[in-house]
Amino acid sequence: MKKWFSLLMAAVLLTGCAPGFQDEKEVVQESDDSKKETSIIPNYQLQDSYRSLIPFVPSKARGMVVSNLNSRYDIDEFETGLMRVAMNQFSPEKYVFQEGQYLDKETVSLWLNRKFTKEQLKERGLKEEQNVGLNPLNDGKGSIEEQNERNPIYLAHILEHNYLIKNDKSVKLSGVVIGLALNSVHYYQKEKYGATFEQKISRDKLEAEGKKIADEVINRMRNMKGLGDVPITIALFEQKGKNDVIPGTFFAYAVSENGNSLGDWKKIDEKYVLFPSEEAEKNHRDDQTFFMRFKDDIEEYFPNYNGVIGRGFYKDGQLVDMNIEIPVQMFGEAEMIGFTQWATSLIIDHFPDYINVEVEINSVNGAEALIVREAGQEEPFVHIY
Repeated sequence: MKKWFSLLMAAVLLTGCAPGFQDEKEVVQESDDSKKETSIIPNYQLQDSYRSLIPFVPSKARGMVVSNLNSRYDIDEFETGLMRVAMNQFSPEKYVFQEGQYLDKETVSLWLNRKFTKEQLKERGLKEEQNVGLNPLNDGKGSIEEQNERNPIYLAHILEHNYLIKNDKSVKLSGVVIGLALNSVHYYQKEKYGATFEQKISRDKLEAEGKKIADEVINRMRNMKGLGDVPITIALFEQKGKNDVIPGTFFAYAVSENGNSLGDWKKIDEKYVLFPSEEAEKNHRDDQTFFMRFKDDIEEYFPNYNGVIGRGFYKDGQLVDMNIEIPVQMFGEAEMIGFTQWATSLIIDHFPDYINVEVEINSVNGAEALIVREAGQEEPFVHIY
């Protein structure tokens, strides 16, 4: 599940078949500036995930994703989805994950700007080569609505991941993966502190502009020390609007093995669907049916609940994950245990065993219980907080 994957990666919790950590490998991390640091690669690895070097080295642009994306749903999916893209190029069995070490906060902030006019450059005392914004220039012509309709902000954030190949006694950078978060909705104000207006951006337009931005990003990164001949993958992510309760997804990626051009763009067929919803009823009727049976049984047995919401993750047209949130108004340990047991039995009864199911039970006091059933697993994992 996405939530568990990101939490476990962040905490660097690694598991395996042996009982201890005595088999961890000590390696030397190589770099182009001849600086070598000793690190540890844990011997244990979560399924379908990367190992990380210890001590953990944070990204030079750490924390920016929180302020630049619209929701926690997009934040989580942008980071974990980029790892899924990386697996197309870098096998978790051979490569080690490291947060981005080339794009720092200052660089990312500058790249997220609009391009400046000549007058704006002059006002700021900048030279033409410092006009590095990747978002379109706003020439100020026409009404504010016309300006924003003509030149919306496309690029919301840039995320970098590094992948290192592990040899016997060393690790070395062998690939960089860049995620470009693109806005499906552009927000603007007609006056400072005034009302916020929306300008929707079509997928076709977003994709075209995202590919143009990707071409420029490759050119710039190839000029950075240490990245001249390292394979670089760039993936495009469509983030949802501020009021959406499902995350956006990556929809295309391309690889530059070396040089300043990207290879052919490959489609990524992933999406999230809200349950219940008109889209689920129209396009995923069978999935909507078993979700509604689960929801109805919860309501019948425990009527004092506030609503059940599901988020289904589809990959290549197939439902893979179902994350369900159940807000409750309950008091007493016995009642919570009874409710959790009932919900667990309903998961077994109603959801097919080929999908991962995660149920979070929450109250005004916070998380109350968690139920996780991995695909193919007979008995779910249950934890009551």
